[in-house]
Amino acid sequence: MHASKQQRARIIPLKKRADFLSIQSGGRKWVCKGFVVQVARTPDDSPLEENDHLRCGFTVTKRTNKSAVKRNRIKRRMRAVAADVLSVYGRGGYDYILVGRPDMLTRPYAALCKDLKWCLRKLDLLQDRGDV
Repeated sequence: MHASKQQRARIIPLKKRADFLSIQSGGRKWVCKGFVVQVARTPDDSPLEENDHLRCGFTVTKRTNKSAVKRNRIKRRMRAVAADVLSVYGRGGYDYILVGRPDMLTRPYAALCKDLKWCLRKLDLLQDRGDV
């Protein structure tokens, strides 16, 4: 499963620490083997053009893995999973944070995609767009 360029354009990266903190404090979360998904409604004052877009951020702590090389690999894998799954099945108007866990390095890619879809289903945010 690979999302098209148009589908990937739905995802806007989260970069500001304040956005991460507001999602962590006021949102919901679901834990799976490879990562933790934290979700909150996009604030009304955000500069999104449409409600179809979603914002996504990624974080991996030193506690997850001491090696910067491995932490970066975890982030790359999370970005790929989010691009393929959130761009197609994620509900617009929400902010998502994926927090990496140690199993993210060794878990198969297909299982990670399945985990993210499962988390979205449990959080009532799974939306089949049908255009894949």
